[in-house]
Amino acid sequence: MSTADRTDLTFRIGHDELVIRQRYEALSIANDILVGTWFIVGSILFFSASTSTAAIWLFLAGSVEMIIRPIIRLARKVHVAKVRGDSKYASSAMDF
Repeated sequence: MSTADRTDLTFRIGHDELVIRQRYEALSIANDILVGTWFIVGSILFFSASTSTAAIWLFLAGSVEMIIRPIIRLARKVHVAKVRGDSKYASSAMDF
């Protein structure tokens, strides 16, 4: 099958849905940066016995942030479905 024989697949996404997706993507990226930050700083703090308690708290914060990511994904799916008027969750495309 040549390239000329293929038809392009076009998805139409409303403006509101696009804005919602971009906001949740930014929120998800910020969350991922926080997870990495907590674990890196916590790892550094483990090099000294006097800062190990702070390191433990940062690892706990990182673990909590990891739980927040699926909550962000679920909130996005529900929000997009509400805007679309779908009775079921939105597609998993661009699942952040």
